[in-house]
Amino acid sequence: MAENYQGENDVILDICNITKAFDDKVIIDDLSFQIKRNEFITLLGPSGCGKTTTLRIIGGFEHPDEGKVLFDGVDITKFPPEKRELNTVFQKYALFPHMTVAQNVAFGLQIKKMDKKLIAEKVSRALRHVNLAGFEDRKPASLSGGQQQRVAIARAIVNEPKVLLLDEPLGALDLKLRQEMQRELIRLKNELGITFIYVTHDQEEALTMSDRIIVMNQGYIQQIGTPIDIYNEPENAFVADFIGESNILDGIMVRDRLVTIGGVPFPCVDTGFGENQLVDVVLRPEDVELVKEEEGITKGVVRDIIFKGVHYEINVDSEIGITFLVQTTQHFAVGTKVGIRVAPDNIQIMHKPESDDEMVIDKDK
Repeated sequence: MAENYQGENDVILDICNITKAFDDKVIIDDLSFQIKRNEFITLLGPSGCGKTTTLRIIGGFEHPDEGKVLFDGVDITKFPPEKRELNTVFQKYALFPHMTVAQNVAFGLQIKKMDKKLIAEKVSRALRHVNLAGFEDRKPASLSGGQQQRVAIARAIVNEPKVLLLDEPLGALDLKLRQEMQRELIRLKNELGITFIYVTHDQEEALTMSDRIIVMNQGYIQQIGTPIDIYNEPENAFVADFIGESNILDGIMVRDRLVTIGGVPFPCVDTGFGENQLVDVVLRPEDVELVKEEEGITKGVVRDIIFKGVHYEINVDSEIGITFLVQTTQHFAVGTKVGIRVAPDNIQIMHKPESDDEMVIDKDK
């Protein structure tokens, strides 16, 4: 459920009932959420879910068909990008190749005809923030991908925006650089006191960096919450499947605190679903325990095992006709007979959606 913040001073951006269509195809449908000051919030979802369109509307690069964008309580829906107190960092850094690093960072300040001495001070400070002091006279072509991205971030923060928009800025970097830049972005957010709005389809990035995550699909918000809430308490099967890996199984909620999977009763902690109701059951692979046959709730045989570095990933064919995905630090040989057990508080029960387009968050609340 979308959160409402009581203190108006805490909210820097209020996205109110935004709808946007392209060529009669609705991309965003009556979207509403709030962003707090100095928050790192991530719009997460698959390609085509509306996250980049939402970011472009916040940035002023697109205008909604309906709804409005409030910035510190002021309606900025029709303001052009240059009139908004925010800056954007895109996946393609768009640095000027003929300019030095310092000239690239200073470009926006020079357009504003700012004093040269003040520009030099601001550029120097921005480059220190992104750990590029001493690179002032280098050209972009001589920099690594990570360094070029830091220049693009310095060019954005030198304007001292209240909000920084980042549209998949790490997508072109290799894994090691992405992880390094994730840590750098967290550090910058904490040092500068800027609100970060980050767009990605990478759930690891979202879980690593965010204060809150907005999970989107088909133009709708599926869930808003902290990374821990999103991962441990997904509100529907889409969120559970998109955030990390999951066993999503058909179940019957027999009564409060008891669900059957494949006809086998599994104690759980969920209540309020009624009796004998069809439900979705979510089991995270790391929460499925492999034990001695006689100690399991059901039994199975190890079909295959893959070493993933920090754990093994195992598929277990159970006697109830379900294959369980399991992540464990223990090694089990293929063909091993095992018991399968899940602690009650590690079982997540969810209502089955009435349709593929069913929204988790009630737009009218």
